[in-house]
Amino acid sequence: MSAAPDSGAVVSPEEITAQVIARFDSCSDPRLREIMGSLVAHLHGFVTEVGLTEAEWAAAIGELTATGQITDDKRQEFILWSDTLGVSMLVDALAHPAPSGATESTVLGPFYVSGSPLRPYAADIAEQEAGVPAWVHGRVLDLDGAPIAGAELDVWQNGDNRLYAVQDDDAPDDHLRGRFQADADGRFAFRAVRPVPYPIPDDGPVGHMLTVTGRHPWRPAHVHIVVRAPGFKTVTTHIFDADSSYLDDDAVFAVKPSLMRHFEERAADDPERPAGVEEPWVSLQLDLVLAPGEDAAAVEDLGRTH
Repeated sequence: MSAAPDSGAVVSPEEITAQVIARFDSCSDPRLREIMGSLVAHLHGFVTEVGLTEAEWAAAIGELTATGQITDDKRQEFILWSDTLGVSMLVDALAHPAPSGATESTVLGPFYVSGSPLRPYAADIAEQEAGVPAWVHGRVLDLDGAPIAGAELDVWQNGDNRLYAVQDDDAPDDHLRGRFQADADGRFAFRAVRPVPYPIPDDGPVGHMLTVTGRHPWRPAHVHIVVRAPGFKTVTTHIFDADSSYLDDDAVFAVKPSLMRHFEERAADDPERPAGVEEPWVSLQLDLVLAPGEDAAAVEDLGRTH
């Protein structure tokens, strides 16, 4: 028979934490048990370290409630929290260490939509006027510099109105996105537009956090690309305009120096001008390098936020 508890004993904060962690001892999934125990330990440690007040915790619960209320099939505010607190980039860095010479990965960004149309070599992804034409061309290579025939590039970007098609009610569904297949020499080419900086949605709880902490919501100009090929690790990446603003303080911490490229300004009468371009344009030469390995799990549409 166990002894009766001491009615005069004071339960310490450390004892509260230990009791909560112990409640997960019967969890049959060892990984889940590890995650939940560590989550509680770090969460309780944070509360103790900053001396969180009841009013502050109530305010935090209010922000989480508002996050759920503003999230829908076109907006994922929880991903915005993950991105703006650097968690998305940290998870990506842990999951996708790139060997020397391979194209580095970065965050997917919730404006990805699966099932983009497969377009022919050199096709235009802009289905209406969207900005300065950009001729993007290059090769998909392995770590030894050999071409990867048939590699698929899944591409999407914003236009000069700062919007992705999924944000723009006036744009066709497939505007500024498409899939391309590298030829036998690993070569690819497509017409896009020069991307522009844009703010992540800042009219919700995350925007409020950025404002009160003196941060801005802006992202530097970039084009998204997912590259897939059998026998190689899929890479999800951005190509950043090296002349863009906000490269040093991207709101979601996604910039890596190796992913910055210069878009070369070209004249309308340049003899290398792509067919159909009747105005000044830019070009981008881009090689993408894949590491060998099992193909990563398929990228899914996680919601659309930035």
